[in-house]
Amino acid sequence: MSERSELTNGTVGALQAMEKAKVNDWPTHIGWIVGLLILVALVYWLMRQGWNWRRTLQSDLSALPAVPSETGTPILESSGRYHGSTTAGNWLDRVVAHGLGTRSLAELTLTERGLLVRRPGDVDLWLPAEELTGARTDSGIAGKVVPAGLLVVGWTLQGKALESGFRLDHPDQHAAWVTEIGRLAAEKTAVRTKKTEGVTP
Repeated sequence: MSERSELTNGTVGALQAMEKAKVNDWPTHIGWIVGLLILVALVYWLMRQGWNWRRTLQSDLSALPAVPSETGTPILESSGRYHGSTTAGNWLDRVVAHGLGTRSLAELTLTERGLLVRRPGDVDLWLPAEELTGARTDSGIAGKVVPAGLLVVGWTLQGKALESGFRLDHPDQHAAWVTEIGRLAAEKTAVRTKKTEGVTP
């Protein structure tokens, strides 16, 4: 009995020692944590490098229009989030120049003169009515899919076609914005066409 008892006690002692070694193996745990932090830092650095590279490529993009002192009487007003801008027709080609790549809160106001986007803590956007090309609803922009859908506004900046995505706090309002922006863009296009046809060579 004594031999069996000693054997049992020895086995239990060995298991306890192994368990204690696992719990107290701090160098291995610290090594894994440090390695993981280095990996996260590397991924973040690569993302920043890609962002800066894209900003350099877009350095020739014209400056954004200044917000006028008088923007006109509001037709529609809504709050939501700005999700980014891309070149028209390419929802993955994010535009980051001039602060267009930064997601933010947004206060949208549409008037006969254009679309004003107030962005707390970031650059405000002013899209003159003459530069609006239309609007639609879509599922995503700039590589980000939004289940509730987005309001995507088309506009031009010195001839370059762009699209900006917004997710309104009340997505059921998207349809009204699509209609009004489409109407405004069509009216401005008609005015330009009449002026062009009225010019005699």
